[in-house]
Amino acid sequence: MEGILACVLILLISVVSCIIKIRMKKKLDKGIELPPGSMGWPYIGETLQLYSQDPNVFFASKQKRYGEIFKTHVLGCPCIMLSSPEAARFVLVTQAHLFKPTYPKSKEHLIGPSALFFHQGDYHIRLRKLVQGSLSLDSIRNLVADISSTAASTLDSWDGGHVLNTFQEMKKFSFEVGILAIFGNLEAQYREELKRNYRIVDKGYNSFPTSLPGTPYRKAVLARKRLSKILGDIICERKEKRLLEKDLFGCLLNSENEKGELLTDDQIADNIIGVFFAAQDTTASAMTWIAKYLHDNQKALEAVKAEQNAIRKLNDENNQPLSWSQTRNMPFTRKVVLESLRMASIISFTFREAVADVEYKGKRKNNSYLCFQWKPN
Repeated sequence: MEGILACVLILLISVVSCIIKIRMKKKLDKGIELPPGSMGWPYIGETLQLYSQDPNVFFASKQKRYGEIFKTHVLGCPCIMLSSPEAARFVLVTQAHLFKPTYPKSKEHLIGPSALFFHQGDYHIRLRKLVQGSLSLDSIRNLVADISSTAASTLDSWDGGHVLNTFQEMKKFSFEVGILAIFGNLEAQYREELKRNYRIVDKGYNSFPTSLPGTPYRKAVLARKRLSKILGDIICERKEKRLLEKDLFGCLLNSENEKGELLTDDQIADNIIGVFFAAQDTTASAMTWIAKYLHDNQKALEAVKAEQNAIRKLNDENNQPLSWSQTRNMPFTRKVVLESLRMASIISFTFREAVADVEYKGKRKNNSYLCFQWKPN
């Protein structure tokens, strides 16, 4: 029986491989020259090679072999990888109209199809205004003391002499700040349930998309369903209490379009998860790079410490928390932050989809995903 099953699987893989090769050949016959590279195994592609090691090793080996432009197949999507600033400008600036923001379906499923960055037009504009307005400087102004308290608690948790993963710790901290910005003061039970399930989703986000029980992706899908249930409970509670909070959650809950229609519970949940995904890793990455650059430059580190200690001493003497005006008066710290953001790449890669055949440096990209990856200087 096992021998028969193995033969059937081999036959299926062979048939799929032949179909893919025939389709690729037809495209080449039509004059569409794709960049060099490998599409890997049918369906699986090169996803296992990408995520079974440091992704930078995968990208570096491909770039060394094929150059800055190569084709691959990851997360169920045929991709063209571009890895130069010139290519990024071509897609994101000069020829941006030929591409649209996109994500692999496996990622979209975990975030939620109603998240604003999966849409264009009126719905996208409406949600973007809500998010930008509720996370503006005026809104953050009232959270300074709470963020400062969260930062102090995070630093205290690092005591004990044990080794820490800086990026992972920064992710935990940025998630806590995200909860403050989105919900304000959220009940401890809800906060812990959100953190526990979001970590499972985050862990499976970049894993191979399969529904097999016990796999990281399957666990992430189940955790995402639990997140929807938790957010649904919070929505019901807020509606019952008729709270008109000005945080992001309150803005999403009470926003009406020109027809007087409110967002559905699923739309609210998807956009909250979307904000977490958009903000957590980028914020954590930026803070990790800042810590790294300060570690490498002791003179700059001492200057930042002196500036921060002066503010801390003043607040301790007056028994007061960090204020908004004080965050606006940290000239050297601000320069360190801006310089770190200038030097570092806070995201590893991003996805775009070509809306038509596009030619770049003599190579064409058909209507497949484009994945742009670049490494820090």
